[in-house]
Amino acid sequence: MAMEMRLPVARKPLSESVGRDTKKHLVVPGDTITTDTGFMRGHGTYMGEEKLIASVAGSVERVNKLICVKALKTRYNGEVGDIVVGRITEVQQKRWKVETNSRLDSVLLLSSMNLPGGELRRRSAEDELAMRGFLQEGDLISVSCTLDYSVSVLYTELGNGALIAEVQAVFSDGAVSLHTRSLKYGKLGQGVLVQVSPSLVKRQKTHFHDLPCGASVILGSNGFIWIYPTPEHKEEDAGGFTANLEPVALADREVISRLRNCIISLVTQRMMLYDTSILYCYEASLPHQIKDLLKPEIMEEVVMETRQRLLEQEG
Repeated sequence: MAMEMRLPVARKPLSESVGRDTKKHLVVPGDTITTDTGFMRGHGTYMGEEKLIASVAGSVERVNKLICVKALKTRYNGEVGDIVVGRITEVQQKRWKVETNSRLDSVLLLSSMNLPGGELRRRSAEDELAMRGFLQEGDLISVSCTLDYSVSVLYTELGNGALIAEVQAVFSDGAVSLHTRSLKYGKLGQGVLVQVSPSLVKRQKTHFHDLPCGASVILGSNGFIWIYPTPEHKEEDAGGFTANLEPVALADREVISRLRNCIISLVTQRMMLYDTSILYCYEASLPHQIKDLLKPEIMEEVVMETRQRLLEQEG
């Protein structure tokens, strides 16, 4: 029986600036944030005995006079305009229910999506009968959010039938309404899904990134990250209903696997996920084999080098 033994080794000396990273004000439930009554109470806080007290474990964030606590680990709370990745769980009348890592299932209305080919017209009874032909249970999608009364999100994993969308609205109970009216949203083809805490995904202007290593990532605001080989030419005339199911080359699969392990390493060390941090971590991991990136000591080494490069870039 083969057995692998690992011995502790000395850490590589890194710049002292790594240890001087910006310190966050971390609190646990019951901690007093401030006794100043001039601040306003935000999410994750409550007033008690003229003191502002934390109700969740997380980091304190201040915007002018507003104080809130951002939970370190939580379900996805949808916001209008978010790009999310999810999976169809049920086909209902004129709508689909979507799993989006939130407390409630999200909703994708038939009227909130493009018809095949990007055709613009009113939805008819024939379209309603053909809903399962568009999207069925198990399909993965990416979507986006836009209005402030409902929100829904979707996720994808290794396999076929994935889709991307945008949060269109958030209801009072926290449910999410999605839409796929842009041709950049729709089913996802060959790729790998990585599920992380939504609090670790950095909000940016764009969540679609083509990395120079030959793969692309979709950073869903709901914590679902889709990694797939970068297509040679993007087909936007199919309305988001066709998925490329061609076999993926071995070199592309190795790049995707390395990116997946790099993301897991960053999450293990509680680092924010965005295109630059993922790319730096990928470059720092090249001296190691893909399978070795899951070893704790290799994870720590790669992430420390990534953190140092990010700090040097910030100057």
